[in-house]
Parts: sequence; C-alpha cells; structure tokens
Amino acid sequence: MQFSKSTDYALHALLHLGHSERRSNIGIKELSTTLGVSESYLSKIMSKLRQDGIVRAVPGVNGGYELSRPADQITFLDVIQVIEGRQQLFECSNTNSQQHRSLAEEGVVQQDHECSGKSECLVEQVMNGAEQQLHQYLQEHTIQSVLDMAFKCSNHEANKKE
Repeated sequence: MQFSKSTDYALHALLHLGHSERRSNIGIKELSTTLGVSESYLSKIMSKLRQDGIVRAVPGVNGGYELSRPADQITFLDVIQVIEGRQQLFECSNTNSQQHRSLAEEGVVQQDHECSGKSECLVEQVMNGAEQQLHQYLQEHTIQSVLDMAFKCSNHEANKKE
C-alpha cells in the first residue's frame, strides 16, 4: 500500500499551517514555495481539505489558508481519507473459488471459536484486521502530536549544543 504524493503534501501543508497558527493565514504562494510544489497542484489539494472542513480559505489580498479547527483535532486518518478516499483497502475477489469454499467448509467442520460458520473470506478477515489497526494508529496521531514531537526534538537538540 502506498499513499499518494497529494497525501504527503496535504499533511506537510497542514503541519506548516499548524506551526504558523500564531500568525494567522498563509498564502498559497508561501505554502507552495515551502513545500516545493506548484501552486496549481497544491491549490487542488487545499481545495479538497477546504471542502471537507479541515482548512478554511481567507479571501482578500492578504488571504490564504488557515486550519479550521485546532491542530489536535485533525488526525492523520482525517487527512488521508479526504485525499485518498474512504474506500476499503482490501476486498476479496476470490469468494467463488474452489479454494475459498474448501477453507470455509474446513472452518465449519472444525467449529473453532474463531469461525462463525459463514463463508467469510479468511484472507479478508486478516486484511480487515490490519486495516483496523492502521486506522486506529492514524486516528491517534494528529497534526498537533507531530508538531509536539518536532518541538520536543528541536529542544533536545538545542539542549545538546549548550
């Protein structure tokens, strides 16, 4: 599984906005220069984030973008689902195969406590479990938690130099 460059840019743009929160909004030109990406490409990304309520656009000559809610309320999962979509990562396409039927029948015969007796794909069970773990992990990490890590690391480095 690989996330798109758009997700990478979206997360970095939000980190920049979160870090710069004290000085209000940031223009698309500054954001694109900071991230090293074209204004038009970044504008499309920011538009998606705006439509989903993660950022808000500030109109006018000195306008730009700002976070529409606190950085500790914007999770990595929120951002990834806006950019990548909310579809399931894995879908079993082999439910009608002979191999799938024989595994399902074996599960019914064994009546193991993990088997429900229905012909759910065992591969899909594992993959769905992995996806749930990934979602939980991404839900636990926010824009603020990464900013806090960066602040902690920079303070640690500064203390080393003293």
